[in-house]
Amino acid sequence: MNTLDSRLARAFAPRSVAVVGATEDRNKVGGRPLHYLQRFGFAGAVYPINPRRDSVQGLAAWPSLAALPEAPDVAVVAVGQEQVAEVIRQCAARGVGTAVVMSSGFGETGAEGLARQRALVEEARRLGVRLIGPNAQGIANFGSGAVLNFSTMFMEVAPQDGPVAIVSQSGAASVMPYALLRERGIGVRYLVASGNDADASVGELALVAAADPDIRVVLLYIESLSDPATLAEVARLANARGAAVVALKSGRSARGAQAAASHTGALVHDDVVVDAFLERHGIWRAADVHGLVNAVELVLAAGLHPAERLVVMSHSGAVGVLSADTAEQLKLPLAELAPATLQALARVMPGFATAGNPVDLTASLLTDGGMFAATLEALAADPQADLFLIGVPVAGEGYDVEGMARDTARFMAAHGKPTAVSAPQASVRDAFGRAGVPVFGHETDALAALHQLSRHARLQQQALRRSAAVEALPSLPALQGVATRSGPATLSEADSLAVLGHAGIPLAPHRPCRTAQEAVAAWRELGPEVVLKACSAHIPHKSEHGLVFLGLDSEGAVAEAFEHCAARVRALELPLEGVIVARRVRGRREFALGVRQDPAFGAVVMVSDGGKYVEALRDFAVLLHPFTEQDVLEKLAGLRIAPILAGVRGEPPVDRAVVARCAVALGRLAAAHPRDIAAIDLNPLIVGSAGEGGWAVDAVVELTGGRHA
Repeated sequence: MNTLDSRLARAFAPRSVAVVGATEDRNKVGGRPLHYLQRFGFAGAVYPINPRRDSVQGLAAWPSLAALPEAPDVAVVAVGQEQVAEVIRQCAARGVGTAVVMSSGFGETGAEGLARQRALVEEARRLGVRLIGPNAQGIANFGSGAVLNFSTMFMEVAPQDGPVAIVSQSGAASVMPYALLRERGIGVRYLVASGNDADASVGELALVAAADPDIRVVLLYIESLSDPATLAEVARLANARGAAVVALKSGRSARGAQAAASHTGALVHDDVVVDAFLERHGIWRAADVHGLVNAVELVLAAGLHPAERLVVMSHSGAVGVLSADTAEQLKLPLAELAPATLQALARVMPGFATAGNPVDLTASLLTDGGMFAATLEALAADPQADLFLIGVPVAGEGYDVEGMARDTARFMAAHGKPTAVSAPQASVRDAFGRAGVPVFGHETDALAALHQLSRHARLQQQALRRSAAVEALPSLPALQGVATRSGPATLSEADSLAVLGHAGIPLAPHRPCRTAQEAVAAWRELGPEVVLKACSAHIPHKSEHGLVFLGLDSEGAVAEAFEHCAARVRALELPLEGVIVARRVRGRREFALGVRQDPAFGAVVMVSDGGKYVEALRDFAVLLHPFTEQDVLEKLAGLRIAPILAGVRGEPPVDRAVVARCAVALGRLAAAHPRDIAAIDLNPLIVGSAGEGGWAVDAVVELTGGRHA
């Protein structure tokens, strides 16, 4: 468990601030934080550091940090790149715990700048000073007025304290969601643009925000996940009290990943692994800045709500149909209204209105204002009515918009049902907004927010359940033989299968054989149907070299196959460790499982349909250790082949439980031996019908190059 750094916490809520490189011009980097501290009412001490002036922006100036009457909690560093290291040394000498380094010219500029950045961080750590940045736009606490940030946005869009925190590795990506939230009247308490994350990571900074019990939503913009363990702690802290963490991780595309690396010197990870990490910890991944903020208003109004079924209500049939179409695309099921609900609706709606779902109030709403509240109350009692979308496509003179807004607010307060309103007219949105009802300009945005609310709640529940379940997983016994092995970086099939068997993975019955006589004896034991294949650490893919033999129906055929195999390996000028004779097993389905060590995320396990088209079809699931068998089953249910695995036209289901057990075992094996095992390829795992089990038929274990060159 990662703990909160008190130095960073003081930087978010400082009692005193020094600005090194303070200037009179509020439009310069060294001037704007001074302007903001005074403009937004910071009550603590502010110390401009400028040896050439007696005062800066009306505040008494000081020649150096050493001259200050006290040690500031945080220092803003707004000097040239060549002066930064000296300023950090002065911070350490004066007892400053954290420096917000706005200066650029470091890791974002290339190899030379990266070397400067590493040297700066190394010295700061030795001296005990935490760095935010360099190349940071800064931090802001709009609750206290401690705005140590040089963005122009706060001059244009007035801040307001609120239950949201924004933590970003990019300056622009921090203020874009800020502006969108403020436009909707949502307050933001913390805003952080951390720049290069050379020392204090985006996870550590988000941890400070998440530790504030008043923060209900944490929004993250991430270019590199250099500290996933701390980000996991952010999620754990938020999940425990029902707060939401939403992340926008850039670099999904190859070009995007290249751009992210050049922007902040970011480390780029496989995007599917990032997805798995965020999902595992209950963090919702947004697709863009709009998606980052779209559901915030709804989350603040209703909380994360694991609801499933949707009710659509409007006085336009077209809006109802369009909403139903969008809901189906989002896999957000519409509620099947109970007969009692339909009867109640029939009593309050005109006969030509649609008492179904979507509920069409028709233009009767214009002449019967009471029908709106009565319809909502009738729907509220339905056992399937979890989420509500109210479409108001047009309203004006004759419509009681204010009354509709009040009725909706009362409905939400009384029943706790997550409710979103869509209305293209600004005046209508204003009325619902004043009543405290989440309102959107288009039903697509409203439905996306409802979908996010329900699915994010499910992710959060799964993360909490998983945390408890993985604690009960037993440890794996020590692996013998691998750590002391020398030779190729890849184990032979026989050794690879032995490693898998050690982990508890069921193996097809087989025997390693050094001679033709041993192969014949194995055929007698395992036959009549066997497979004979070469066994060599130098030949992981045997079929490509004609080193797999089938149809061996006699002792002579087995002996002949052994000699053919040995001759072909000699022709390749490679050593032969013998052959494997294995019983030929059959099942319903072949699966491919793999695991590799990720330097940031640990053991990453892949599960997919078997065969050679795995990469082309990309129908696979990725999980990060530790995970449970239930996690694997849920992942399998999300694959395109899921209906086939469940059984088609009277077929029994495939034994998915054995796949889940093998995936968990692979993850445990790799996680228990990170210094020995680099990767494992198990393909195929042949699986029978439910209850019949499965067998690992072939496997390759790749050893870490550092230990086994």
